Amino acid sequence: MLQNLSSPGKVFRLQTNPRPYHHGSLREALLRAAEVALEAHGASRLSLRDLSRTVGVSHTSPRRHFTNKQALLDALARTGFQRLDATLGQVAKGRGRNFGMQLTRAAQAYVGFALKHPALWALMFEAKHRVGAPRDLLEASDAAFSHIPAILKAGQAAGEIVEGDPAPLSLTLSAALQGLVSISTDGEFKGVPLETLVPVTVKQILLGLRPR
Repeated sequence: MLQNLSSPGKVFRLQTNPRPYHHGSLREALLRAAEVALEAHGASRLSLRDLSRTVGVSHTSPRRHFTNKQALLDALARTGFQRLDATLGQVAKGRGRNFGMQLTRAAQAYVGFALKHPALWALMFEAKHRVGAPRDLLEASDAAFSHIPAILKAGQAAGEIVEGDPAPLSLTLSAALQGLVSISTDGEFKGVPLETLVPVTVKQILLGLRPR
């Protein structure tokens, strides 16, 4: 907005520049900024207004993509599951590898993701179990957690572990890995890095899963 303020012999021009409304990739920029803020301060201190200032748009612009803060958090959780899906999927593609090695690599990728993104990891599980969670978020979660059962199923087909529904077997492994993450401090437990403990944990579980 341009205003002229006159005084004897002088004309003053006051220029005001409101924050731009448009942004080339606003949704992605907001999600990136939200993840940084989430890891730094937690979900409770996230606000759409603060994120607007961070990415340099008006405070109303984010509502074109996220109707409220919960919608933003759900979208952030969904992107977390999509990234986990891509990470575990890359491991699962390694067909022909030793079954135990492949399962260990998947377990290490699982734990590594949780340790690298602790606040996002917590948000992902909270969002997944929230009543009324969006379907696309649940679908992303199901896709991410489909890879370890698939690896276990391949191990069953090869006769390396007991037969049966791979879902409970996967739950046992996931619970063990989640337990390691929860009792660790800075990626270690009693001074031992989880990257060392994960292979040991997988080995112990596989011993129990050997065909009788």
